[in-house]
Amino acid sequence: MDDLRDAPAAPRRGAGPAARRGALRPPLRRRPGQVRAGPGHARGGRGRAPARAEAPRPRRGAPLRPGPRRFCPGAGGRLGGTPVTSLSALLGRVVPPGLSFRDPELLWLLLLVPLAVLFRVLRERKGVGALTVPTLSFVAPVRPTWRVRLRHLPFALGLVGFAGLVVALSRPRLGLERTESWTEGVDIVVALDASGSMAAEDFKPKNRFFVAKACVRQFVEGRKHDRVGLLSFAGRSRTLSPLTTDRAMVLAQLSALALGEQGDGTAIGMALGNALARLRPSKAASKVIVLVTDGGNNAGEIDPDTAAAIAKALSIRVYTIGVGTDQGEAEIPVKVKDPETGRVVEQRVRARVDVDEALLKRIADATGGRFYRATDPDALARTFQAIDELEKSEIKTATYTRWREAFHHVAAPSFGLLALAGLLAAAVFPVVPR
Repeated sequence: MDDLRDAPAAPRRGAGPAARRGALRPPLRRRPGQVRAGPGHARGGRGRAPARAEAPRPRRGAPLRPGPRRFCPGAGGRLGGTPVTSLSALLGRVVPPGLSFRDPELLWLLLLVPLAVLFRVLRERKGVGALTVPTLSFVAPVRPTWRVRLRHLPFALGLVGFAGLVVALSRPRLGLERTESWTEGVDIVVALDASGSMAAEDFKPKNRFFVAKACVRQFVEGRKHDRVGLLSFAGRSRTLSPLTTDRAMVLAQLSALALGEQGDGTAIGMALGNALARLRPSKAASKVIVLVTDGGNNAGEIDPDTAAAIAKALSIRVYTIGVGTDQGEAEIPVKVKDPETGRVVEQRVRARVDVDEALLKRIADATGGRFYRATDPDALARTFQAIDELEKSEIKTATYTRWREAFHHVAAPSFGLLALAGLLAAAVFPVVPR
């Protein structure tokens, strides 16, 4: 009876599908003492289990919020291990610098490449060139061979070859930009007084001659684009270095220069005449004489005013620098012979040394130069700096581009690709005519 009671009831004739499915469903088995829970009652059993805290379930449709981005120190502008490269930097690596095209209008032919691709795609979709059969029911499905998968290879190679020929016809070329510069330098002759009065010790750290040589050295070192000559004068004048760009030779002659080698006196006219002889053959646009002295003209056969007139006729400017204290007297070391011992000893005597400023101004004004009075070492250094600023060399530059044709580097591979495409289309990927 229990088996019959638990057996499912047969579905009634004419019942709907839901009733038939319910009639065929097996009954639920219950443990002994377990009763079916009615509506509004908890399910029966051995006891009620303690309620468990349910995990909160996300609502459907709630958008996921991305968490904050974290910056990894030391990443160096990398995202996910990939360096971030700008487009310009990428093109700079691919395209060689200085590339241009002689006939860039031919590059418009490259628009035929996407048109050919579009035509190929439309042709494939229409099935042009397919084998027409009434039915495929008797054909077993087969996996495509490598020829089927690579059937577009000749077409792709032909497009690349065509694009390469278009680029080659546009005459690509590489330009090498080159800049040449030349200078219209200044020819300068420095005439340095080497008379005994230049040994006056009113200039520190040693004497006038020592400070004047240091200033001339600095002046010569700064004239990198000019020809410089050097001469010294006292009772007569002597050329130490002709006009040259070899500054090392000029500085070597300057270092070897000593006082008292040209006799006694100050022959300013002779010094100007010697400097004019050096500058007269020069074809430089600017010719300059820098005369450094501490006295007036008291020796020589050439009058300074006459020499200044000749300099003006030759368009040679003369900058005159009067060196020495404005007090008129200075201590000068003098070598004398001791009458008792017969030995030559050095004694310091105070002597009056006057700078003939009027003469030096006349020479400078007549030739278009300037007169400077240097009463201390700093003033002498500033004087040479001022002359250096006035007489600047003119530097001219010319930029030209040398082109090198590069079309053959593109044409040869393009012809090779076209030949390979034709060979593959004829021998490996033949097309069945419709």
